[in-house]
Amino acid sequence: MDRLISATRQLLETELILGGRFLPAERNPLPSASDEEPPEAARETASAAEQARLLEEIDAGQVRGCKRCRLAQGRTQTVFGEGRPQAQLVFIGEGPGEEEDRTGRPFVGRAGELLTRMIQAMGLARRDVYICNLVKCRPPGNRAPMSDEVQACWPYLMRQLRIISPRVIVALGNPATQNLLTTAVGITKLRGQWQKLPPWEEGLDDIAVMPTFHPAYILRQYNQATRAKVWSDLQQVMAYLGLRGRMKA
Repeated sequence: MDRLISATRQLLETELILGGRFLPAERNPLPSASDEEPPEAARETASAAEQARLLEEIDAGQVRGCKRCRLAQGRTQTVFGEGRPQAQLVFIGEGPGEEEDRTGRPFVGRAGELLTRMIQAMGLARRDVYICNLVKCRPPGNRAPMSDEVQACWPYLMRQLRIISPRVIVALGNPATQNLLTTAVGITKLRGQWQKLPPWEEGLDDIAVMPTFHPAYILRQYNQATRAKVWSDLQQVMAYLGLRGRMKA
């Protein structure tokens, strides 16, 4: 009976979170500044402002005018990333799509809508996490970025991660997972298994990585099995970060 109840709960949560009808998980608000901040909170606020400034410097001063690879020729605008400069959780996809190229924001098309629901299901909002891609320009036809294109953008991604210093990266799909972990193993085998980010640079050697399916893949394979796997992966991330995921009635 206990196994039946557990299986039923998992089914209902998966349907509510990744299905058409969505109920948010219990909210997991992050600390915010107040008028009477303790010294520690004031320092955190100052640090967040500095991190935001550093990210903006890379975006405005380097990425927006970047012509390191062929992708610059076909872009409308670059898509650097957005979210909390001090985020504990970073989502990394492969590259901007048509809507992202038009707006300059990551994950705002159909796949982005699903990612937003996934984040909300964890009790968070987009402003609580950081979202970016391997490459900052849209590959033609929304194809996966080529290795030389990834390498051209790689320094920007590494600087983003060094500034944000997250505890967890959720790698969305094959290109993000394989490039971040330097592996040829596919996402089907790696998803749901904790990995460690290789020591690409100083300060980036202790970040946990959770590979999972890209939201675009979920939309293509929109079935109970795929959605259940993704929700299981997100639940592991929630447990790692100490987030509460109790569904509200």
